[in-house]
Amino acid sequence: MALRLDNQGFSDALVILGSAGIVIPAFARFRVSPVIGFILVGMLVGPAGLGSLVPDAPWLYYLTITHPESIEPFAEFGIILLLFSIGLELSFRRLWAMRRLVFGTGAAELIGSAVLIGTALHLLGQNWAGAIGLGLALTLSSTALVLPLVGTTSPVGRGAFAMLLFEDLALVPIIFALGAMAPTASDEGWVGIAGVALRGGVTVVAMYLGGKLVLPRLFAQAARTKSPELFLSASLLVVIVASVATTAAGLSPIVGALLAGLLIAETEYHSEVEVMTAPFKGLALGVFLITVGMSLDLRLIARNWDTLLLAVIGVVAVKAIVTYLLLRVAHARRAVAAETGLLMGSPSETTLIVLGTAAQAQLILPSTASFWQTVTAIGLTITPLLAKAGRVISRRIEARSSDGPATPAADQDGGQTVIIGFGRVGKMIADMLTIHGQSYIAVEADIDSVTEARRSGYPVLFGDVSRAELVDRLNLPAARALILTMDDPVLTVRLARRIRQAAPDLPIIARARDMAHATELYRAGVSEAVPETLESSLQLSEAVLVDLGVAMGPVIASIHEKRDELRQVIRREAQLQREPRLRRLRRLGEQE
Repeated sequence: MALRLDNQGFSDALVILGSAGIVIPAFARFRVSPVIGFILVGMLVGPAGLGSLVPDAPWLYYLTITHPESIEPFAEFGIILLLFSIGLELSFRRLWAMRRLVFGTGAAELIGSAVLIGTALHLLGQNWAGAIGLGLALTLSSTALVLPLVGTTSPVGRGAFAMLLFEDLALVPIIFALGAMAPTASDEGWVGIAGVALRGGVTVVAMYLGGKLVLPRLFAQAARTKSPELFLSASLLVVIVASVATTAAGLSPIVGALLAGLLIAETEYHSEVEVMTAPFKGLALGVFLITVGMSLDLRLIARNWDTLLLAVIGVVAVKAIVTYLLLRVAHARRAVAAETGLLMGSPSETTLIVLGTAAQAQLILPSTASFWQTVTAIGLTITPLLAKAGRVISRRIEARSSDGPATPAADQDGGQTVIIGFGRVGKMIADMLTIHGQSYIAVEADIDSVTEARRSGYPVLFGDVSRAELVDRLNLPAARALILTMDDPVLTVRLARRIRQAAPDLPIIARARDMAHATELYRAGVSEAVPETLESSLQLSEAVLVDLGVAMGPVIASIHEKRDELRQVIRREAQLQREPRLRRLRRLGEQE
């Protein structure tokens, strides 16, 4: 039977898939988080956007989502898959090592923020029961947005993950507690909370023991079939069963998804599972973000913009300050604490669940719940902006902080090589300079890379070379040479042009991505540009031809010929008066 085009599910699916196909590449091209793109799409195609015009323009039905509730299950499944993928990156050993951060700092952040927000709302006229419900709801932060932005391995990611994990564990007890506080509730509500804790503990232990026994055998059988479909089905089955089990026990389904990921992470199949489930996670998370955008009504925001703005700023400020202070007590660096605080400042998707529970329990009025739902949607929308602001503030704090790692001073008298960018390429160059007794100073904008390098004994200066004052401080005209290894083509060209103007005689050697980038760098004034992809392609070609049985002599001759041809192309495009130095390392006894 043919599927009708006016089928609601089919139409909404086309809108979602089309949005993903447009938003992800478009925003990636401009280096903007697709999170904002999906939320903007939700605002545009939702019932408060173009969807409101469907009665007057029926053709818009095929470009809009008029029934948001029809896609909410897919959004919830996206969050479940996100927690599952996070579990795949962890281990029980690492989780146990984080127990103090989770149940210490995480618990203190939840309680502290809830108390401050609730007290402030009570002073503004909200009754105590409603203030407690709102405080607990608004103190929650978004796992779905925060962790994809920072991961779980960086200092910021570890702190954020610990607090988010405790919030996820506390979600169901919070919902039960609000139900127990309802005017019509009895004392049995608190007994129910204790029962949930007991059933949840038993369920988690049973899943852990059963998973250790069953999962290796299940995935071994799936792997033997060599069927990707069966392997994917087994992975999704484990996620669904784990989520259903924790839901039946009274816990959140995302706890079951996290536990399923942790169990599979202990097996040898975790990498394959992670690769196969990644597309589903990304698409479903996009659906969730579209639902967030659909909850924003621009007309309502315009009418109440001043009150909404104060509410968003107040919630973000309280949570950021509490998180910052608690992480400082836990001996985190000031920069890490500040960045984590801003990142955790906005409310969460689970805030909407708790707000609904508080309204259903008659702790707050429906109009109050609607207001704070709008605040939550705005907070989710600005989360990527808060993350970017946090990174900027973190870098400035590290640059000026007295409790950060000591900053090696640049040699003001010159006589040394300056390396800008200290990733894998910069570190290799530094090692070679050390072997040959050449002094150098390196500059890197990522504070975690700087800290790790200094612990290993490398003289690395923290700083952002896009700032002119830092470049002036390096006294580059007096340096012996400058090496640019950053993985940012635009910044590399701009920096090379500026430095060449300030230091006409300075040797500048730059890492280039390809021939086009090398040409731009030569035009900007570098002495030598090394196109890494080009040279690796020539070496791969040489290796493959030799392995195919072609004689070494003709292969080397053809590689030299191709390299000379590329030299001429770069020389012509860059309008050089000399041939660029484009060569591979010579083999022992080989003459060019």
